[in-house]
Amino acid sequence: MEYSNPQYAYVALAIFTAGCILSIIRRSLTPFPPGPPPMFLIGNLRDFPTKQPWITYTNWKKKYGMLSFRLSRHVIVLNSRKAVQDLFEKRSHIYSDRPLLAMRDILGWKFVLGLMHYDDEWRTNRRILHQKYRHDAALAYRPVQLSKIHELLKSVLRDPENFERHYKYMAASIIMATVYGYESAPKDDTFIDNGDKAITIMTNSMFPGASLVNSVPFLKYLPSWVPGSQFQRRAEECQNLTRAMLDLPFEFVKRNMQNGTAIPSVISSLIQENGGTAEAEEMIKGLGATSYSGTSFSESQRGKQFLATHPDVCKRAQVEIDAVTSSSRLPEYEDRTSLPYVEAIYREVMRWRPAMPMGVAHTTIQDDIYEGYLIPRGATIMSNIWAMAHDPTKYSDPELFKPERFLTSEGTLNDDNTILTFGFGRRICIGRHAADSTIWATIACVLAVFNFSYAVENGDPVPISGEYTDALISHVLPFRCKIQPRSEFLRHLVEETK
Repeated sequence: MEYSNPQYAYVALAIFTAGCILSIIRRSLTPFPPGPPPMFLIGNLRDFPTKQPWITYTNWKKKYGMLSFRLSRHVIVLNSRKAVQDLFEKRSHIYSDRPLLAMRDILGWKFVLGLMHYDDEWRTNRRILHQKYRHDAALAYRPVQLSKIHELLKSVLRDPENFERHYKYMAASIIMATVYGYESAPKDDTFIDNGDKAITIMTNSMFPGASLVNSVPFLKYLPSWVPGSQFQRRAEECQNLTRAMLDLPFEFVKRNMQNGTAIPSVISSLIQENGGTAEAEEMIKGLGATSYSGTSFSESQRGKQFLATHPDVCKRAQVEIDAVTSSSRLPEYEDRTSLPYVEAIYREVMRWRPAMPMGVAHTTIQDDIYEGYLIPRGATIMSNIWAMAHDPTKYSDPELFKPERFLTSEGTLNDDNTILTFGFGRRICIGRHAADSTIWATIACVLAVFNFSYAVENGDPVPISGEYTDALISHVLPFRCKIQPRSEFLRHLVEETK
């Protein structure tokens, strides 16, 4: 058959043109998901919530279900687990990209795996890092995790008033030890301080609505002296801190490798396997900083909040722990399957106040139709994890802290073991196995050793507000409580633990 004949070209052109016309007609006739009506020129700019948006979206769920906004691009909020599973998991080939958030580039955070676009660079970085954090590889980090948790217990014994600072050091020191082979200082550690400051600026600036430039990207070209351009000054500070977070720990490992004193770590193995060029070293720096930036300190406050306000829950867990440990040792990872109520507490802590209530935004690489609505190419897709975790059709009395919701009537664990805050589909948190181990073991060990209660002032208990910050990673505002060892025996046991 002669395909150079003009008639075949005309037929092909006609088919292509007809397909385009049908696509345009279908697109024009398919409605966007419902939402507040946009205003002329500014769209839904006035409707876009910036203070705890997950609460607003959860309230609007009753009216709109899945909802949409119109800013410089469409923003669509998924308020149900079904929608997230249908799109982020079953259609992951369409929904695995990240939107172009101006603050990511302005702050110097292009290197973070979780914020990269869904492209070859992301695939390469994820493949390399997956080898270090897959489930079986993460088992190797448990001795370090448990050792640092024991240090946390000792620090809390000495100075219970600064529980959050101790937990923050513990979480950071685990990452620094496993990723860089670096033993962190208990305070005023340059590596940790640089990273913490950079992460704080990033998380306070990253989600849509936090900074106007994320919704109106052309604002990034305004000079810093123009009103509304304060983000430029924050960006300069963050860029310097971020560069230090990338360079200093990496140089520490590289220098120790040259001296023959390096402790085996994620970065030392990556240098041996992939190093040699400036481009490879920059990639490895990014992988190390990605590992550190995935550390969340918010669980300390959430855990402390439930410990102080739910003594009945703590008592039941302590009875279970004592039965397994014979009240003669601290809990270990091998005890996990024998502690179903402690496991239920862990799941409830992660559900009750999710650390990332709006997840990390996805975006579409092509037009899609879902439940009769058009989700256009390039739309920003937000997953309202808070709404899913507080869905009353799945979790009765969702505002209450009830670990029993994860147990069967026989006291065994049910099959609801998904930790929503770890994300979905191909963009699920790559370090989730290591994070899961650290958080569970911390809860088990702290419960085993300490009693928490309300602080008392002038004979009255000091109330705990339970208010949370607005950020990509949301933290409960600091509060006071009373922390005491359960017995003198446990005090001595902790002090003598290596």
